[in-house]
Amino acid sequence: MAPTNVNEDLRNERTKCNFNVEELTNLLDDGKINTNRRRDLEEKVLNVKGIRDEIPEDYLSHKEKYENAVRKSVLLYKALREYTDTNIPFDEKIRANLRNSIPAAIVKDNSPFMLHSEMFIIAIMGQGTDEQKEYWLKRANNLEIMGTYAQTELGHGTFLRGLETTATYDANTEEFILNSPTLTAYKWWPGGLAHTANYCVVMAQLLIKDKSYGIQPFMVQIRDEETHMPLPGIKVGEIGPKLGFNTVNNGFLGFDHLRIPRERMLMKNAQVLKDGTFKASPNSKLAYGTMVYVRVMIVNTVSKYLARAVTIAIRYSAIRRQSQPKPGEPEPQILDYVTQQHKLLIAIATTHAYHFTVRWLWDLYSNVNKDLNRGQLDNLPELHALACSLKVVSSADCTALIEKCRMACGGHGYMLSSCLPLLYGVSTATCTYEGENTVLLLQAARSLVKAWHQALKGQPLSPSMSYLKDKSPPTSWNSSLDGIISSFQRVARGKVSASVSALEQYTASGLSPEDAWNKASIQLTAAAEAHARVIVLTVYKAEVEKRAATLSSPLRAVLYQLLELYFIFWTLEKMGDLLLYTKLSETDIRGLQKKYEDLLEIIRPNAVGLVDSFDFRDEILNSTLGAYDGRAYERLMEEALKSPLNAEPVNQSFHKYLKPFLRGKL
Repeated sequence: MAPTNVNEDLRNERTKCNFNVEELTNLLDDGKINTNRRRDLEEKVLNVKGIRDEIPEDYLSHKEKYENAVRKSVLLYKALREYTDTNIPFDEKIRANLRNSIPAAIVKDNSPFMLHSEMFIIAIMGQGTDEQKEYWLKRANNLEIMGTYAQTELGHGTFLRGLETTATYDANTEEFILNSPTLTAYKWWPGGLAHTANYCVVMAQLLIKDKSYGIQPFMVQIRDEETHMPLPGIKVGEIGPKLGFNTVNNGFLGFDHLRIPRERMLMKNAQVLKDGTFKASPNSKLAYGTMVYVRVMIVNTVSKYLARAVTIAIRYSAIRRQSQPKPGEPEPQILDYVTQQHKLLIAIATTHAYHFTVRWLWDLYSNVNKDLNRGQLDNLPELHALACSLKVVSSADCTALIEKCRMACGGHGYMLSSCLPLLYGVSTATCTYEGENTVLLLQAARSLVKAWHQALKGQPLSPSMSYLKDKSPPTSWNSSLDGIISSFQRVARGKVSASVSALEQYTASGLSPEDAWNKASIQLTAAAEAHARVIVLTVYKAEVEKRAATLSSPLRAVLYQLLELYFIFWTLEKMGDLLLYTKLSETDIRGLQKKYEDLLEIIRPNAVGLVDSFDFRDEILNSTLGAYDGRAYERLMEEALKSPLNAEPVNQSFHKYLKPFLRGKL
């Protein structure tokens, strides 16, 4: 039920909106029925007794925040299990999760249970045999056990072959012996590992008779199921405070010759027989399915973070009035300043771009997974390259725009109660976890270089890279959406070509292939990013067009305005590349700049309606600045008065330290 006491400026903004907000909400929810399901679930879960904080978390100690997060996570998971249809197929559950923002509302800095469902269960599903899945998934889904996923180590992250944790097979006892031979071999970062999980999937170097058989997954119990005490041979704890995710309970884990049964190796892809015979996986990358899944989910996660941030910033910009450019007239809303529109409207368009892209990417992931189950591996390399590159650009773009939203709110955006610092803290982490962005760009670049050589030989390319075969010369600039996509393809093609040429030149000069790759790496990462831009532009346009016919004319017009804004924004951002590789001229640039400014003016009246369509409840936004009623100043004061320092007029530090200091008695 909408509040009645709404800020007048915000109320007026909503009357300007020329499209049906509910229609857009239904579209973003993948249908009206899903909107109703989501709202019903939110209403039930958010009204569970004790699930919402009475005292702001910001005033709790680090230990208290974790304990409160566990308390609320238990209530949350119970509520989700009670109110969610357990008969929904797995694919539809994931699609529902794409729409679900409830966990972020309950545990603001993320739940210590998050890796249980997002990685532990997914790892079992992707890497366990049918027998292993039957046993472990039942226990995990019934919450008989709590798990996490331990891959990253203190000394190694993205470079998986460098992991030092060992799992040595003892054929005499049919056991694996897990060991952390060095300090840098300690597992470091897994969420929930420190004090929450009692099991984890551990990625370790498999050793059989002193020979390494690569990184393999092992199911390891780390705590007693009754007492929760760490088991003998286990050293586990928390890694300490971080920029964000401070309630996730990130931990470290070391092994001192811990023995586990042979059956605890997850053996869907590779197996170790009783006598120590190793049966290799048909493809070494099959073991990395969990990471690919999480990278796909990151695209969705960061778009949700940005949607929350821009909702806060747009609503605040509608009620905030500042300066007096015209003497004698009222101070304008800061949303009327074109510079503010430039900061924020692209954030709405970017949210839409990745919202639609992740749905396309999820469908691709689902199809490749089905192929893998049939033994077909042909499309796995393309999925890997796409997941790498799209994880990079989505995390980088959304994080940068969240920070822009915070700065667009001035000093009040710096307040923790605005929720913008928290959103930045959790979003910027996505640039590092599940593959540091530069490393992932270089992985994608390897696929592009390989595809380039295939194209030169006339061999077929994967659909997402097929444009690399086009060798036609550049024509005059075409400012249509298809023309802009073609121009970005030309940029990516040119950058891949330049990277390959650089590699060949460095190799010819006497450098080893590895040193040549390192020296060309700046060009290679730029080529991979350019390829990612092609994918996002292409998919965003295709996904909007696919839905356009079913939409009302006003909504269709707004979606195309955002689409065009996004295309022109990135054209202007990548002006230098386009000048280098296409026929873009100064006249074209001036025309694009004028079109961009016109689009800002056209979209401006719909700004509040567009963020309202994200349909975030106030409890989910958790923001003094972004509430639906626009009472930002009142909420800021209400939150300020909750500070424990305001409980007494004179703090004890005055008499203990300040008064003697002021009177020269120190």
